[in-house]
Amino acid sequence: MAAVLGPSGWWRRWRRWRRRLSARDGSRMLLLLLLLGSGQGPRQVGAGQTFEYLKREHSLSKPYQVKTPVLQSRIPVDERGVGTSSSSLWNLMGNAMPCFLRDWELQVHFRIHGQGKKNLHGDGLAIWYTKDRMQPGPVFGNMDKFVGLGVFVDTYPNEEKQQEAQKRRYSPGVQRVFPYVSAMVNNGSLRYDHERDGRPTELGGCTAIVRNLHYDTFLVIRYVKRHLTIMMDIDGKHEWRDCIEVPGVRLPRGYYFGTSSITGDLSDNHDIISLKLFELTVERTPEEEKLHRDVFLPSVDNMKLPEMTAPLPPLSGLALFLIVFFSLVFSVFAIVIGIILYNKWQDQSRKRFY
Repeated sequence: MAAVLGPSGWWRRWRRWRRRLSARDGSRMLLLLLLLGSGQGPRQVGAGQTFEYLKREHSLSKPYQVKTPVLQSRIPVDERGVGTSSSSLWNLMGNAMPCFLRDWELQVHFRIHGQGKKNLHGDGLAIWYTKDRMQPGPVFGNMDKFVGLGVFVDTYPNEEKQQEAQKRRYSPGVQRVFPYVSAMVNNGSLRYDHERDGRPTELGGCTAIVRNLHYDTFLVIRYVKRHLTIMMDIDGKHEWRDCIEVPGVRLPRGYYFGTSSITGDLSDNHDIISLKLFELTVERTPEEEKLHRDVFLPSVDNMKLPEMTAPLPPLSGLALFLIVFFSLVFSVFAIVIGIILYNKWQDQSRKRFY
């Protein structure tokens, strides 16, 4: 015979059923939130304990908002990206906020295209990590004697064309095929040799056929543990291939990221579609922590850069007065000593004659 539950029994059973249902729904909701949140969290890259975090305040992607305080641009903006198209034109785009990341990776989605054929185009674009913000100049649109890192995508062989114009045989030590990607670290003492396509100061480089391609082209600059790596994805295979790898690169923190481009007598289109900066978290040993201390001037191990000599500060009025005063006192003292020695010498000379 079935037992009959009173009102209080039904109430207790209903409360137990609600608790079970709430716990089950809560666990499902927590799992769903974890799954959704995992797409926005850190992502592991490469081997070892290396994770990357997208830094939106140093990045540029659609929809473009270059009028915000994050970016300062002198490049026209449309739905395709930012870039140059006319001849004899320079353009700059730089971050208005300095970057204080220790290890980072910058991914650049770009496109270079135009109507010119057989090297009848130019000149190229550059990606910067420099002490100063972008300023107009001759180095792919930016200032010369910069302080920091410059990565250049050079599309016009100036040195080769000059040799051809002079009807001289062009025979460099190492043949380079353009377009050509190179990198340079400068402490403000070096000039970029545009006539020789930066050959005297380059850290390394590689050929990169990037013009008029019908698929996306990417460049990545990775700086981890003072190791600079530059890779390209320009074959439409969604695979990175090595271009430049230089150990012992010392870059200070607090510099500005930026891009620039320039066209000479010939024109081309240089489109920056997106810039994405990632913070990389890397484990360091105590020995590495000591070795990887902050530096205040860019340098490269085993590469001698001319030292910058800072101009002496002007002397104050008091310092100048003291220098003149003690100089006069020293002169008078020297004259008196000279007179005394001269008189003694004359006395000794007279005694010899007597």
